[in-house]
Amino acid sequence: MNDDQLLRYSRHILLDELGIEGQRKLLESHALVIGAGGLGSPVALYLGTAGVGRITIVDHDTVDLTNLQRQIAHDMSRVGRPKAESAAQSIGEINPEVQVVALSERAGPERLDELVAGADVVIDCTDNFTTRHAVNAACVKHRKPLVSGAAIGFDAQISVYDTRQPDAPCYACLFPPDAAFEEVRCATMGVFAPLVGIVGSMQAAEALKLLAGTGESLAGRLQMLDARSMEWTEIKTARSPDCSVCKAR
Repeated sequence: MNDDQLLRYSRHILLDELGIEGQRKLLESHALVIGAGGLGSPVALYLGTAGVGRITIVDHDTVDLTNLQRQIAHDMSRVGRPKAESAAQSIGEINPEVQVVALSERAGPERLDELVAGADVVIDCTDNFTTRHAVNAACVKHRKPLVSGAAIGFDAQISVYDTRQPDAPCYACLFPPDAAFEEVRCATMGVFAPLVGIVGSMQAAEALKLLAGTGESLAGRLQMLDARSMEWTEIKTARSPDCSVCKAR
């Protein structure tokens, strides 16, 4: 690291759990962020400020006025612009050293298979089960750790799905693709603005720990937040022997 990097990342370097080696790992890492909305905004910004060397952001949508209540990577001047490009610009304004690739596209299974293969960690910030399952399948196939978050109304959840660990579940172990889950969206249900900031920041933290090789991840644990009372609930999770995705590995 050069002198400017030693200064910029000094508060990380001072941490015994990170230090120069941990920061160097971040600088050499590649994170794939899928979704640049409420969750993806804090994820992208914190990964960028922390010095993750390469960040790929995928989002097919454009910035809308209704997004600005919670999607902090965007502002009024970018209404109508692709969200991926807007998030990349925000990262660049804070940390121009980070290499950001903004992909303004809806990534299907084949494209996700290609993108996930080249990443060190994948952060799922999407809002629908179809995409989440496609992301999970690619992560299982390529043995990439997946940090998944979700938020709607005043309720949220977060976990890490890391099938490099023999007993850790994948997303499909907990939420089978053929199960009948009710799909709800912010446009119809609403979402408490700070909630996505809380969960997105936690997703960034989990991703950074995985990349730096420090701490204990949320693999095998699902945390759920009721923001009405600010009460966290955690349940232990395990790999399902009947999971079609894990069994197909």
